[in-house]
Amino acid sequence: MLEEVKKGAVRMEELLYIEGKHIRENTIGRNKVNIDQIKLVQKTFETVRHIPEVAGLFYNHLFHLTPSLKSLFKGDMKTQGRMFMQMLDYAVTGLDKPDTIIPIMQELGKRHVGYGVKEKYYEAVGESLLWTLEQGLGKDFNQDVKETWVAAYKLLSDTMKRAAREVE
Repeated sequence: MLEEVKKGAVRMEELLYIEGKHIRENTIGRNKVNIDQIKLVQKTFETVRHIPEVAGLFYNHLFHLTPSLKSLFKGDMKTQGRMFMQMLDYAVTGLDKPDTIIPIMQELGKRHVGYGVKEKYYEAVGESLLWTLEQGLGKDFNQDVKETWVAAYKLLSDTMKRAAREVE
């Protein structure tokens, strides 16, 4: 089922319905994440965010998967890593406040067009994020954590991609 979600064959709400997780959901577009999933994402992020150089792990893996993306980054990667972690923190914290996070993610998606980001790059970013979480959480990175992060990332990245299409 997870692979079908990643390919877009199954929408997030269908996955949540199949898994019987309709408790309370925040919706952005067609994607939904329930309150239990939000809490799990926030809890696991709290663990990973304190790992020194976690952003470096993320970017090293991203550039390993897609070497061509390295050319998009012109500045200091430590500074870029701090900005990435700040934005990820803001996004994760804001999952339970969709009225606040939606406009921020839309603006971020639009800005990324100017940096040369293409819609196809979001998949590699998601894969690198999951890999980084797996490294940071170790044995605590189980199937439930993985599926929950996939749902949260899909919700946020779909918001960014829709906004990016408006300026392309």
